[in-house]
Amino acid sequence: MNKRKRKTLFDIIAPFYGLFYKKQRENFIKVIRRAENDLDISSYETILDVGCGPGALCSVLNEKGLRVTGIDSAAKMLNIAKKRAENTGVQFLHASILEPLPFPDKSFDISVASYVAHGLKKEERQRMYKQMNKVTKHKVIIHDFNANRGWLISFVEWLEQGDYFKFIQVAEEEMRNCTSDLEECFSSVQVIDVGTRASWYICTPK
Repeated sequence: MNKRKRKTLFDIIAPFYGLFYKKQRENFIKVIRRAENDLDISSYETILDVGCGPGALCSVLNEKGLRVTGIDSAAKMLNIAKKRAENTGVQFLHASILEPLPFPDKSFDISVASYVAHGLKKEERQRMYKQMNKVTKHKVIIHDFNANRGWLISFVEWLEQGDYFKFIQVAEEEMRNCTSDLEECFSSVQVIDVGTRASWYICTPK
């Protein structure tokens, strides 16, 4: 799916994402709790949420006391996010991770992309990793599927025509092998399971 079609799709389905906002928040709270022995995000100050959608993760991060910036290429997603009272104080920007970001180098302590990577093609994921590496000081978190497939997810991802089936086979490897200007993007990649079919790929920027 090309960028224009993807943007149009997420603008169309934005109201439906909003319906699942509460459930998304509950899931993000559980995930952060499961991961905190490996990475306590509340020990940092600033965070960038890439592909923030209707702002469920932003709201959880905001409540944890972080200074949150959320970006998304779908304007209607951002409109929903901005209306949430719990997102008061969160900065939302209309921007795509596949284009140069409007932030200086190392602007954020950490950055996160939740369920973004698997929907991108390999070359697009590489661009995302490079950009997140560029604007992040300490940790880049790719929250996404692992190799444990389920029939429903497989069916939905087949319908969406993303790169899910390839991504789950090569996720850790391609993050380890990401390069920018002939240098590695990340000095290390740690994988922790945060659900039956989901992992945090915790990358340390160069």
